[in-house]
Amino acid sequence: MRLPSLTVRRAARIGLCLTIAVPMTAWLNPIGNSFGVPFGGTGVAFARGAPDSFADLAEKLLPAVVNVSSTQSMQVKNGPQAGPDIPMFPPGSPFEQFFKDFLNRGRPGQNGEAPPRPEHRAQSLGSGFIIDASGLVVTNNHVVEGADEISVILQDNTTLKAEVVGRDETGDLALLRVKADKPLPTVEFGDSSVARVGDWVLAIGNPFGLGGTVTAGIVSARSRDIRQGPYDDFIQTDAAINRGNSGGPLFNMDGKVIGINTAIFSPSGGSIGIGFSIPSNMAKTIVMQLKDYGHPRRGWLGVRIQQVTPELAESVGLKDNSGAMVAGVTDGGPAERSKIKGGDIILKFDGRDVKDMHALPRIVAETDVGKKVQVMLWRDGKEMSIDAVLDEKPNEEKLASADAGKKAPDAPSAARELADFGMQISPLTQDLKDRYQIGADQKGVVITDVKQGGVAAERGLKPGDVIVEVQQAEVASPDDVKKKVDAQRAQDRKSVLMLIQGQDGVRYVPLPLTKSGLGKDAKPG
Repeated sequence: MRLPSLTVRRAARIGLCLTIAVPMTAWLNPIGNSFGVPFGGTGVAFARGAPDSFADLAEKLLPAVVNVSSTQSMQVKNGPQAGPDIPMFPPGSPFEQFFKDFLNRGRPGQNGEAPPRPEHRAQSLGSGFIIDASGLVVTNNHVVEGADEISVILQDNTTLKAEVVGRDETGDLALLRVKADKPLPTVEFGDSSVARVGDWVLAIGNPFGLGGTVTAGIVSARSRDIRQGPYDDFIQTDAAINRGNSGGPLFNMDGKVIGINTAIFSPSGGSIGIGFSIPSNMAKTIVMQLKDYGHPRRGWLGVRIQQVTPELAESVGLKDNSGAMVAGVTDGGPAERSKIKGGDIILKFDGRDVKDMHALPRIVAETDVGKKVQVMLWRDGKEMSIDAVLDEKPNEEKLASADAGKKAPDAPSAARELADFGMQISPLTQDLKDRYQIGADQKGVVITDVKQGGVAAERGLKPGDVIVEVQQAEVASPDDVKKKVDAQRAQDRKSVLMLIQGQDGVRYVPLPLTKSGLGKDAKPG
């Protein structure tokens, strides 16, 4: 979970940290120049007063926030992988035998092996909150994942055994159930969509295993994508969140849960004022699905998508680079049934604008399974509308086997050099499939050589990549590729769009064209 130079850390596990907080009072005044005129226009933005104290709110909310403790048994076996690694020493070094003896203490068995090591139990501490008086508790999936035993500790130190009702690995949510001899205190989900940057928030959790702890801050940002999953849409806050806060609630000033604290952005593992919470509007839908079905039921369209770059937009005649380009469709999925095809750009989905590639998975996932939706597309230089009925998203194993069983056509034409792009292409023969480890059912034309400094190399193309389509039309031979490139050039287009199947997946790649037949920075062949 690494971001550039820093680390996104899940806030679950125990550590030790002491911080000295220095009280400070701030006076907020309008910023202006020496003449009393505010900078930036005629209006002045004033901050509303901060609460005198959070004590009344915290007192009301604390009883419904719990500590979640999970344990996992780990049997350590003898052998080269048992226990800590032995340091590397020169062959025959006496230290080598010393460390073996130290790490494998005990009387050897009949075969000269050390006796089995005792069972080790790993413990994870996190947070959670009660949403139903009968004993339903929300937390993060990573707090309880792989646990053999789970305990929920109430504010009065009552410990209750918990069972997992359902888990959502992708969204990092889990729903637990405990049994108590009396109704439990609860909190409610609020509307996270109305939370504004700058609003006060309160976080309650179990940092470093210390027990119920209250911290306050503001909403620092909205809709953060921290590259932790396909549905990232985090609320960022500067309320102190540390290890052990995972699964704890983020409250607004009405005492409603608007987020579930999940991750921190930190070089050291401690809070530096950058924490991330799952928005309640996303979480409460999944939590109800976990309660009813034991697993999330997300809408699924069955498309592989990529970002629309300015070059891609120009190559298909789109004015701006909004939307999500369809790089491929899953066989038998809703998109294929609705006649959505590779090369389409999805501009709107169920009435909601698709601003970029990252927005589409969230919008689709939040749409009810079985719902008939309108999809606005850009195809062949114009907008068009298609209706689609969503399926429930299948598991990854089903998705992996969905595209099997199609036979590739023969491609008898000869190899050809595309000097304007600095690459050579060839029919997809069995020998080339074997050489580049290309699937037996793959269609298209294979790239067999890429010149250093050429356009193809600049766009990341390499030998073994397969050209599946040119300008959203399938190609089966080098001649097909050449004809479609020449047709684009004859229309005075600036680039030609190719669908490339590589080792890292399928993507559309625009290659620049010139009237002379030479792309930018390319050299004559």
